[in-house]
Amino acid sequence: MPNAILSVFDKTGLVEFSSRLVQLGWTLIASGGTARLLAENNLPVTEVADYTGSPEILSGRVKTLHPAVHGGILARPTGEDHAALQSLGWDYIDLVVVNLYPFEGTVAKPGVTLEDAVENIDIGGVTLIRAAAKNFERVTLLCDPADYGQVLTELETGAVSVETRRRLAVKGFVQTAHYDTAISNYLDPHTPFQMQLYPVQHLRYGENPHQSAVLYAYLPDGGPLGGRVLQGKELSYNNLLDLDAAWHACLSYTRPTIAIVKHLSPCGIASDDDISVAFTRALACDPVSAYGGVVASNRVVDENMVSAMGSLFVECIIAPGYSQGARELLAKRKNCRLVEAESMQITPDYELRSVNGGVLKQSVDQGDPADTEWKVASQRQPTPAEWQALRFAWKACQHVKSNAIVFARGEATVGIGGGQPNRVDCVRMAVQRSGENAQGAVMASDAFFPFGDSVQIAAQAGITAVVQPGGSIRDQESLDAANAANMAMVFTGTRHFRH
Repeated sequence: MPNAILSVFDKTGLVEFSSRLVQLGWTLIASGGTARLLAENNLPVTEVADYTGSPEILSGRVKTLHPAVHGGILARPTGEDHAALQSLGWDYIDLVVVNLYPFEGTVAKPGVTLEDAVENIDIGGVTLIRAAAKNFERVTLLCDPADYGQVLTELETGAVSVETRRRLAVKGFVQTAHYDTAISNYLDPHTPFQMQLYPVQHLRYGENPHQSAVLYAYLPDGGPLGGRVLQGKELSYNNLLDLDAAWHACLSYTRPTIAIVKHLSPCGIASDDDISVAFTRALACDPVSAYGGVVASNRVVDENMVSAMGSLFVECIIAPGYSQGARELLAKRKNCRLVEAESMQITPDYELRSVNGGVLKQSVDQGDPADTEWKVASQRQPTPAEWQALRFAWKACQHVKSNAIVFARGEATVGIGGGQPNRVDCVRMAVQRSGENAQGAVMASDAFFPFGDSVQIAAQAGITAVVQPGGSIRDQESLDAANAANMAMVFTGTRHFRH
């Protein structure tokens, strides 16, 4: 009879899988809680300690680390190796079912102690995985419950193919590499930075047809932006960049918010109790640029929002969900891709960017630090309406390429300028795009004004209040320009460059 050893933390589907193994004539060997679960379900199982003749020691720290176990796994399908096992009273182990203590889940918990983290470093499980993976020519490794079904199907029709065993072995080595990386990064964040990425989609091309591209995810089954595509052809490299930028922007707000992005630049952001109204106001900021852009919503997309889109051509939409009516309406837009996000969190909390010969790593800009204090620097205080618009514009400008300028009224952008080498040109861009809507609007700038000219141009366009970091040696010039125009000016003390 073939032998299987089972030692799992995640017991999803284990009883059903083991029951089928027994029906197929397999002998079950298991350790600790795994053995107890199988016995409680009336499955014949031999404890590892009984099989090896050696008890678990050190409060269960040592269970499967025994020559009877690893000899049975690593033995080759030769008469000599089999005879060596039998001379010691042991036999082949043909199937290894194992998964690991949740180290990453443990250290992600608030207040976790070093002792807790160390106790969740799996030793026996990792060793079982590596041994089974090494001997994949004979042994089948199962380190993911998602693979139980395929292995059962193959066993029921004969034997597990060598191709499947090899694939599962690779999966095991990938898992242990990821596990070791997580441990080393936790114990010493200053060690060489390591990470595990999984290719989840080979893209048709990169930014241009002559560039190759692949989407990698942090999880082997990760979808685009951690979500899943519900409709439309596969996402392109540029789609993914734009969707990511739009998703970051709309998640900056707790109120129902829409962000429209084109070529990595927001062309409209708005909030409203009604997500369809938020869309209409975001679109009004720059309807020309919005054509062929992507849309992000931090609320479920409903029929009213789809109706508000009218005939606008949209490449992609990302949202936490879609109503049935919205899905039916959007199904008519064959070229519109729909992405359903599975989380409203921005993960990971760092960003990577390649440079020649290396990689830059920085923490994600999550907005103003908790100790940020806004100060009114002008002679005039902002009105309540201006305060609302200033706070909205300040968040919006954090997602615009530097030198970022955002005009806003209420909770909607009315003009955006960014990505130019000088700030005054970005102000002119915002003035041009906002037109008459600049009258009575406020302005946000991601960094300080080195001269007073930008404030003067904004005042001439009708801007009534400004929020900026301050800190320039020429702050007084900007303040003088604001006071001369009876504008309110607020310093945040925090810069939000985005290159």
